[in-house]
Amino acid sequence: MDDPQGKLAEETPARAGGRRLAPTIYDVARAAGVNASTVSRALNKPGRVNRATEQRVRAVALELGYRINPMARALPTGRTDTLAILISDITNPVYFDLVRGAERAIAATGQTLVYAESQESGEVELATAGRLQSAVDGLLLVASRLRDDEISRLAATKPVVLANRAVPDLPSITPDVTMGVAQAMGHLADLGHRSIGYLAGPAVSWMNRTRWSSIFGSARARGLSIAMFTAGRPTIEGGEHALPKIIASGVTAVITYNDLMALGLLRACRTAGVTVPGRLSVVGFDDIFGADLTTPSLTTVRSPLAAIGEAAVHRLVAEVRGEHRVDDRPGLTTTLIVRESTGPVERI
Repeated sequence: MDDPQGKLAEETPARAGGRRLAPTIYDVARAAGVNASTVSRALNKPGRVNRATEQRVRAVALELGYRINPMARALPTGRTDTLAILISDITNPVYFDLVRGAERAIAATGQTLVYAESQESGEVELATAGRLQSAVDGLLLVASRLRDDEISRLAATKPVVLANRAVPDLPSITPDVTMGVAQAMGHLADLGHRSIGYLAGPAVSWMNRTRWSSIFGSARARGLSIAMFTAGRPTIEGGEHALPKIIASGVTAVITYNDLMALGLLRACRTAGVTVPGRLSVVGFDDIFGADLTTPSLTTVRSPLAAIGEAAVHRLVAEVRGEHRVDDRPGLTTTLIVRESTGPVERI
């Protein structure tokens, strides 16, 4: 914007400690030649002032680098236009696409999404969620490790939407694992496997229980033997450490709670000289980035992670606005991606 008299430079806040102070609404008002209430209406309530004034105020605000303070805006409106996403482990690649989908959805609303993690701890998650609620309009809890009653208490304070977790009477976005599991069990049965293992995730994980229930039911329906193995953590190391008991059990195929555990299992098999496929077929879950880069590449049940994140944010925005609608998107389903880590049973 042209400024031949240097008025904007004169109105720009002075520096403090070598840094330029953030401009305030009063700085914008002085530079635009209007009062602060006009600036507020022009920036927060389009159409409340005449078009020329609104354009001038916006141009001045842009020139000065003025940004609306969401905390200040929350005082009269009660809203910050900020949502929070709280995930169990920020280092887990399973969340990359989910977060990307959430970001894509929030960008269309002009709101802000902030992140936090619980480090796979229900205690940390509850404390973090409580702190976040005072600063945001709503919470998206991903793979929450909290009890149902704890989540319900949080939802009584501000809107809460769940992803990869369900609680009665609360909005949630979860994929249907039935199709992907049925495809995986059918695939293994067709390859001749009759004794299959499930390497479980955290006992407190709702998704872990859901996957086990589906795998158990699918195995029984096909007349297959099914066994559950536990691991310390749902990580690569957890998968590695589980190999000895899996081999000792005599199963010929394993479905893991997630791809990280499957990748750990593949690494342990290479070290121990266990052929994959052959002595052991391995199926992961989620189809994270890198699942196709291993040797052998990982057969896995793909979850629609980006779509889950996007749908969850849309639902949370609706809840914050008081639009307590049922999500009308098509069902989110899982599907088997066959790669190299599964094959016929090795005949000895």
